[in-house]
Amino acid sequence: MSALRKNPDAFAFQVMLGLCLIWGCQQVLIKTAAVDIAPVMQAALRNGLAAVLVGLMVCWQRGWAQLGTTWRAGLLAGALFGLEFMFIAEGLKLTSAAHMSVFLYTAPIFTALGLHFMLPSERLRLLQWLGILLAFGGIALAFAGGSSFAQMDGRMLLGDALGVLAGLAWGATTVVVRGSRLSEASATLTLFYQLAVGFAGLLLIALLSGQVGDVTFTPLALGSVLFQGIVVSFFSYLTWFWLLRKYLASNLAVFSFITPLFGVTFGVLVLDEPLSANFVLGALMVLLGVVLVSAEPWVKQQLRKWIG
Repeated sequence: MSALRKNPDAFAFQVMLGLCLIWGCQQVLIKTAAVDIAPVMQAALRNGLAAVLVGLMVCWQRGWAQLGTTWRAGLLAGALFGLEFMFIAEGLKLTSAAHMSVFLYTAPIFTALGLHFMLPSERLRLLQWLGILLAFGGIALAFAGGSSFAQMDGRMLLGDALGVLAGLAWGATTVVVRGSRLSEASATLTLFYQLAVGFAGLLLIALLSGQVGDVTFTPLALGSVLFQGIVVSFFSYLTWFWLLRKYLASNLAVFSFITPLFGVTFGVLVLDEPLSANFVLGALMVLLGVVLVSAEPWVKQQLRKWIG
């Protein structure tokens, strides 16, 4: 099946550009709508809405046959997925959407580290280790914020740390999917587990923390939940899975790293978020490191072309 996959063409690039644009505006939208609906409630409702839509697709595809062999891994993947969005929601209360967009996309680093120790076929190579060192160095530099320790903002540092934890939870979700029976399940069933369990967990967190009452259904709040539930969690995720079946994953991964750039741009333009020189340089190091880890075959191919 993998032999049928091809290098991304102009169509794939256009689709990926659209997906990155959608993914890049998520954090800004959550933060903007937070005045009317708590971020945790936004995450819960978007997952619940998308779970219904994906569940209907699973029914249409008659894809419940694998439920008996995958539900344990599905519950774990869903719990980690919900944890990721809890960290995002709480982190956005403390840090900027731009910072969250970058730190969230450290996920491939944690995926690569987890798979390295879990699967012999996923051992990291020299270029990938270099990417991991570069990414963690970038995180440290981006955390510095100002030019001295006294200039560091404690709230923003905590929010940034929650962004990294969100990336860790996302990476761990991928490790669970790759290292369990979910790797043989349909993409729709795997996505349903994540959305349904994530919805239940986030709703419980919202109830326990008293955030259920922090909801005013304004056009902005409804628009945010509908966009995130239908366009992001349903349409964009299924489109991504469709692309992975047609094109080489390592090459698509390169395009996906446009997302944090969109996230930072929207944060600056829409929310007027400031950017420090440390953060910009650190973010570039993180993104370059993630590219080296996730798209190592593509990077090697480009280096051979450049050298030769």
